[in-house]
Amino acid sequence: MTNSGQNRSVLVTGASKGLGCEIALALAEQGFRVWAGVRNLEQAALVSEAAKRNADIRLVRLDVTDDESVDAALRRIEQEDGALYGLVNNAGVTARCWFEDFPESRIREIFEVNAFGPMRVTRRALPLLRKSASGRIVMISSIGGRIGSLSVAPYVASKFALEGFAESLALELKFFNIGVTLIEPGIVKTEIWGDERILPEAHRRESPYFKVFWSAEQLAEVALRSSTLTPADVASVVVRTLIAKRPPLRKVVGRRAAFVVALRRHLWGEWFEKLYFGTQARMIRKRLPNV
Repeated sequence: MTNSGQNRSVLVTGASKGLGCEIALALAEQGFRVWAGVRNLEQAALVSEAAKRNADIRLVRLDVTDDESVDAALRRIEQEDGALYGLVNNAGVTARCWFEDFPESRIREIFEVNAFGPMRVTRRALPLLRKSASGRIVMISSIGGRIGSLSVAPYVASKFALEGFAESLALELKFFNIGVTLIEPGIVKTEIWGDERILPEAHRRESPYFKVFWSAEQLAEVALRSSTLTPADVASVVVRTLIAKRPPLRKVVGRRAAFVVALRRHLWGEWFEKLYFGTQARMIRKRLPNV
């Protein structure tokens, strides 16, 4: 891969760890001038990792849910660089619980970070992106932005919202030579899969969903353990997207995710729902006695 990104500034949100950290490092290694948006400057694991990999990264305090934080971060970038070539909206959160048990406050938090956050940062970044000859916006979505999934209804809903936003934004920004791309990974092994992903409400044995939730979680653990998709795989796709002359609107990452999307595209009528969702339901029912 060439250093086509040299001297071009890119802002990556949610860059303190996990996928965002790897994306920031990969971009810096390819010659981009990377601004890594983090909520806590002192706790960013990115600093030590950047030193190990000799990557030149500038940290900027950025909370995508806070207007003042976003404004301050973009002002600093404008003052130092004048313009912005790329924006990678990566910041995201999730939680797992059957929907009826899902606290309203957590649903709103997920939408604030995953849907309203990218809108907030993008709106503020657009004046700087228009100054570039050909700006780029990358939205880190998910296979969950295309297909529903168990235990994560609010997360999936937020990603569906992100997909609609990005698709509409892409139409608007064609007139200004700014490309918009949705990156849709399958299951990636990051900190987002830690034990804290499961809400306390999912542990309540009196819930009518207790047994079916934990049966579904057994299947989720199997899928996680068997996944070979890494943050580096996704970061590589982000780099190629920012370098591409004609970036695609969507890019699915991972063989398993690509297979499921292709299956839904080509199966007639409701056959996909019967096959894909029906198979999941049968597998969960088989596990119910073991919970």
